[in-house]
Amino acid sequence: MKNFNEKLAKWNHALPSTEAGINNIQIPGQVEHLVWQNRSRAPSQYELDFVQHLMQAFNQDVTELDALTDALNLQGFRTIAGDLWTAESFSAEMQRLGY
Repeated sequence: MKNFNEKLAKWNHALPSTEAGINNIQIPGQVEHLVWQNRSRAPSQYELDFVQHLMQAFNQDVTELDALTDALNLQGFRTIAGDLWTAESFSAEMQRLGY
């Protein structure tokens, strides 16, 4: 099983692709259905760790943004730059990751 959509990775850029579309992403009747259809790459170790720390916080009934950033900091999980989490840095990271 593929870990990400290789065809998506080829045209997922800031500028629209001139090649995306018919016969590139799908060929009618020959569509390969992928588990990770709209993931252009496999997640990094940082992203996988981020998910685990978020799950740990959510399992402790953390639901508010400030409490979430506090929980991440208390767990010892830092931003990709190694900084403590703030509401602003968390929001920026969610936007960067596309979630």
